[in-house]
Amino acid sequence: MNTESHSQLAAFIWSVADLLRGDFKQSQYGRIILPFTLLRRLECVLEPTKADVLGAAREHQAKPDAVREKLLLRAAVQPFFNASPLTLGSLSDTQTADDLMSYVQSFSQDAREIFEHFEFEGFVQQLSANNLLYQVVQRFAAIDMSPKRLSNYGMGLVFEELIRKFAESSNETAGEHFTPRDIVHLTTSLVLTGQDDKLRPHGIVTVYDPTAGTGGFLSERDEYIQQGSQGVTVSLHGQELNPESYAICKADMLIKGQAVEQIKLGNTLSDDQLPGEHFDFMLSNPPFGVEWKKVQKAITDEHNHKGYEGRFGPGLPRVSDGSLLFLMHLVSKMRPRQEGGSRIGIILNGSPLFTGGAGSGESEIRRYLLQHDLVEAIVGLPTDLFYNTGIATYVWILSNHKPAERRGQVQLINATGRASKMRKSLGSKRQFVADRDIEEIVRLYGAFQESEESKLFPVEAFGYRRITVERPLRLNFQASPERLARLDDEKPLQKLDEAEREAIKAACATLDPEQRFTNHDAFLKSLKAALKEAGLKIGAPVQKAILSALSERDPEAGICRDKQGNPEPDTGLRDNENVPLGESVFDYFEREVKPHVPDAWIDEEKRDPLDDRIGIVGFEIPFNRHFYQFKPPRPLEEIDADLKACTDRIKQMIEELSA
Repeated sequence: MNTESHSQLAAFIWSVADLLRGDFKQSQYGRIILPFTLLRRLECVLEPTKADVLGAAREHQAKPDAVREKLLLRAAVQPFFNASPLTLGSLSDTQTADDLMSYVQSFSQDAREIFEHFEFEGFVQQLSANNLLYQVVQRFAAIDMSPKRLSNYGMGLVFEELIRKFAESSNETAGEHFTPRDIVHLTTSLVLTGQDDKLRPHGIVTVYDPTAGTGGFLSERDEYIQQGSQGVTVSLHGQELNPESYAICKADMLIKGQAVEQIKLGNTLSDDQLPGEHFDFMLSNPPFGVEWKKVQKAITDEHNHKGYEGRFGPGLPRVSDGSLLFLMHLVSKMRPRQEGGSRIGIILNGSPLFTGGAGSGESEIRRYLLQHDLVEAIVGLPTDLFYNTGIATYVWILSNHKPAERRGQVQLINATGRASKMRKSLGSKRQFVADRDIEEIVRLYGAFQESEESKLFPVEAFGYRRITVERPLRLNFQASPERLARLDDEKPLQKLDEAEREAIKAACATLDPEQRFTNHDAFLKSLKAALKEAGLKIGAPVQKAILSALSERDPEAGICRDKQGNPEPDTGLRDNENVPLGESVFDYFEREVKPHVPDAWIDEEKRDPLDDRIGIVGFEIPFNRHFYQFKPPRPLEEIDADLKACTDRIKQMIEELSA
């Protein structure tokens, strides 16, 4: 059966939706059509051994469930069985719902579980209530999905086409569960480039997706390897949070004859169901910009208590975007380099490239990835590629077993111009990456050379030290009525009893209101004399409050100094400078700061907690800056001519309206 025939069969199956129109929402069609398709395919696959399974079921009915299940699986010669004598074609027209659910309950556990996650029974009851169930059952019973007519690979294509149609029919949520095939194909191709040594005949490779969705990445990876490498066994592993997507993923794999016991349901970040496992290849398209508040306690506890022994040792991103948590989770699943290492392809939005300054969780995660030389390449994709968002996205390729020429280097590839327009938009997806562009992007990556679309950088190029630049505090002091009135706003004075507070204010008022002091020590001497004259003794907090109320910043005033004679920093003038990682902070300061502010100094107390050197280390990847091309503005004459043409048109339209 060719690809066109697969599409025709999928279209015929989807035509069942004609029966559902009016009684069900369009977004519900897939929840009915997909499980019925699965049910019919499983039935057709099991048909040759059905009599053997029924015989084994009678023979072993007294045995414990676990033993009986193994014996029935052996009789079915498949990774699943059904022990009911019923078929879709033999269901009663009077008690269809009861018969159908009895039939489904007779499947082996993995298959039965899929129907539970589809909430199949609820839809069966709805169909029954609308007098549609028997018609739908008869329609599916008439479709030939036997392996003789349709191979596992062919059935996989049909099922994927149905998943696509489901995604289109409910595209307000499709992007959460369904990665467009062009992006899956591109990411898969990038991750497998140059990996021939791992894809040896008769070898076993493990593939993992922690955000499995409907299984697109896993299926594509399996198909890619099977087509290009003869005799390689692919072991698929994944976890998915959404029960319906999880059911579709398992169904897709069962339909293709793949093992499904390593596909898990649950939240990957808070409940990793494949702990301690490591994989050869990993792919993921985690949700963009989704907060992780619901699982914050579990993740924070792991970070605080396990540190680098856990998944989130380097740091935690802000709670509004968990993308980097998925990336760190994947890094924790890498095989040790001495065992062949691992490669990762993950799709992220722009935020993980640059969000968070030096010392932030995001920056510390980037620092860990780059300083451990795990980042091979980042590919900037065109906009409008996904079903539920048009934002800019990037494919990160990571490896802990880089080839020699890539060590210490990061490749940035700008593929933002490699988009083709969709004939018909699907939600926010207005563009796709055509096969020829996928091939060219993969070629650019494999070539590892500088070009207009490809740039190479040493890892250190993305690092910097944030130094704190201080400038001295310069204040003038005056006991003017306006400033004396500010004494009432100072908290240390508010805490005093009223008599003492009024006595202090009166003492300050004895100072000459016209005299403006530009020297801190001279004013302090006059203030202390006035207080002594009034017989008052005050503590340091009250003295500080008086100085604060009676002072104003003045660039012409002298420098305020502490008891040791050191200049006091002016917090209002405090600034930060980012010094390239390989450069001396002092050389940079003398060259870039001193000529402009000669009285500035570096706060040498601000040191990086990891290397204890001056300045906090930060890492960011300013992707767009490296590919920016200046376009000079159009000549003024050209702009004026356009404006004149526009105003002339408006005048003409007004004249036509008033005529």
